Amino acid sequence: MCYRNTGPTLFLPPSIAFSPTMASGMVRLLLRGPSCLLVPAVPTLAPPVRGVKKVVRAAFRFQKELERRRLLRCPPPPVRRSEKPNWDYHAEIQAFGHRLQETFSLDLLKTAFVNSCYIKSEEAKRQRLGVEKEAVLLNLKDNQELAEQGTSFSCTCLTRFLEDAYPDLPSEGVQSIVDFLTGEEVVCHVARHLAVEQLTLSAEFPVPPAVLRQTFFAVIGALLQSSGPERTSVFIRDFLITQMTGKELFEMWEVGNPMGLLVEELQKRRLAAPEPRLTRQSGGSTALPVYFVGLYCDKKLFAEGPGETVLVAEEEAARVALRKLYGFTENRRPWDYSKPRESLKADKTVTAS
Repeated sequence: MCYRNTGPTLFLPPSIAFSPTMASGMVRLLLRGPSCLLVPAVPTLAPPVRGVKKVVRAAFRFQKELERRRLLRCPPPPVRRSEKPNWDYHAEIQAFGHRLQETFSLDLLKTAFVNSCYIKSEEAKRQRLGVEKEAVLLNLKDNQELAEQGTSFSCTCLTRFLEDAYPDLPSEGVQSIVDFLTGEEVVCHVARHLAVEQLTLSAEFPVPPAVLRQTFFAVIGALLQSSGPERTSVFIRDFLITQMTGKELFEMWEVGNPMGLLVEELQKRRLAAPEPRLTRQSGGSTALPVYFVGLYCDKKLFAEGPGETVLVAEEEAARVALRKLYGFTENRRPWDYSKPRESLKADKTVTAS
């Protein structure tokens, strides 16, 4: 009996030589058909690669650095604190006095933060929305009157403080220092650090310096009517007089001709006119020379100052001499922050009325 093989006949080229074991395995694979060749391979799990977390952290730090540089290059526009969540204006007004440890009348303090530009802008918005004329007007009072009272009282208080601390300082110097302490730069610096800007009701934000200065003096006016002149003078001393710390006299008082002013001061004191003399010099033939000029009165060295030229050194020596005459030297006695005298408040109640 003869059996016939029904499987496919395989023809291999004679150039391929297989071992018997390899040939039998290949034949069995081909005999199973094409379905065995199309079976998807089972995915094998790759072993964890070391350092992947470090790469992710480095990429995260790089993204944060890019974001920081973008914010430095194009900072976002400032936003009012009232436009952010968790804001209660009435609670902030109450906390303002407690934060400064001062007693304010809430109605006066609220009025101190309302500027006329804010009232006009809100009324204009209502008109654009078509609100009736009777309802357009806001029942608010601006801080103009309080600001005038606060400005007048502050100037009077600062003048008295400076006259008591520096009796030899002339009235021009006292007025210049008062103008410096009540100027926009100093007052706005103090107001921003006391969060006055965040509570100010203004048409623009950031609040313009002129509006912020008026608001700060309105706060002083509200404190004057709420707590009296004594507490207000302490407030002015603590927040305005302290801005003189580290300041030189002629940074606050601009003198065009210091030698002429020195001659006038010496004549008032019946002293001889100063005689400038070159005392020392160094590097005269270099790009950075330095000269020391001394001022002599009655053949005694009164003051000495350096400079890159003889003329500059002479003017600096004159400024040194003026500081000595006025008692405003660098090693002067620190400001007395003790309780002000009782007689001080009687002279200032005029501005409160």
